[in-house]
Amino acid sequence: MTRSSFARDWMLFKASARQNAKLLPNRVSLHSGERAVPRSNLPKGVHRVRRKVVSGVRYHFYAWRGGPKFWEGTDPNPKEPDFFHAFSQCGTPVSPAEYLTTHLVDDFLSSASLPKAERSKADIRKWLELFREEFGADPVAMFEERASRGEVNNWRKKWLHSPKQHDMAGTHATRVLNWAVEEGKLKEHHCHKLKKLYQSNRTEIIWTSGDIAQFNKHAPKWVQRILTAGCETGLRAADLVQVKMDQFEDTPHGKRLRFRTSKRGQIAYIPATSALEKLIAETPEGQEVLLVSELGRPLTARWASNQITKWRREAQIPPWIDGREKTLSDTRGTAATRLLNADLSLRQIAVLMGWSVRYAAQVIEHYAQVSPDESDAVLRKLNRAKSLSQDTKM
Repeated sequence: MTRSSFARDWMLFKASARQNAKLLPNRVSLHSGERAVPRSNLPKGVHRVRRKVVSGVRYHFYAWRGGPKFWEGTDPNPKEPDFFHAFSQCGTPVSPAEYLTTHLVDDFLSSASLPKAERSKADIRKWLELFREEFGADPVAMFEERASRGEVNNWRKKWLHSPKQHDMAGTHATRVLNWAVEEGKLKEHHCHKLKKLYQSNRTEIIWTSGDIAQFNKHAPKWVQRILTAGCETGLRAADLVQVKMDQFEDTPHGKRLRFRTSKRGQIAYIPATSALEKLIAETPEGQEVLLVSELGRPLTARWASNQITKWRREAQIPPWIDGREKTLSDTRGTAATRLLNADLSLRQIAVLMGWSVRYAAQVIEHYAQVSPDESDAVLRKLNRAKSLSQDTKM
């Protein structure tokens, strides 16, 4: 996608003019409530900002205006050696025209702002590399202009065929620009609250007992195990393929799975239903993970999901009334019902699934409505769980 050279030159001109204005002596900045403080014995070029906090006043020191922050404290004129050492590690300033988006991406990816989860890091790197491909040669100051919002929206149009990817592109662009503002590399940007296309509401799409029975008539045993594990645990595909046999613990009434979820990093305790206990019992001795491929190798989340899709088509599982096909992710509504039957409270189910209590109740209630053979028993348990939830609040 090629942007108009006129638009780019116009934004460069505006950005340069504003950056030059910033360099005027004795200028006071009131942006975002920040107030410049007169320099005294600070190293040449250091930009110091005074900010009020609950505990008093703190000073933030940047290697240069728009440069990286290297120090923070309550003393407006630090004299300790660590201060000067930290400043010396910042390198030399670059002019606004030289600080490009590719530099910004590098700085962000090497910062402490990345999440700890490897999967999240990989997602961020993927999207920021795509962001770099489009805007890498442009100065970061371009994003201080209102017209840059249109440029980012034009870039996102590459993924109009996939609303979820379209939205992810905007999410990660905003993430790195927010960081740039926080670190003093940008004064502001205009890419907040970009319009989203994807609407994630699959609560009504569930695997009924009839769907599962039909699926199991066609799918090989190792694929059946994937669907069963999804329906009985409610774990996301990325977690499901990581479940190890030594994570199952004995309880006074059976077994449970003790597992740290990848998305929130919380430990979930999932009671083993009779179907899950059967799955455990059928697992060959010496097999480290619960789910493996036909050749006995560990699965990836994508491969597991693709196999469910492949054999769902083979089994001719009917789509939902609006045409959406059932996926491995849609087993979570079924799992919520199974866990309710295993005597988990609505709150426990909500925590496990990452849902609100109200949302968990809606999913289970919908399951009961579309699965007539289980509706009466499920609704009785759901009503009892709702009552217990209300009593807990009182």
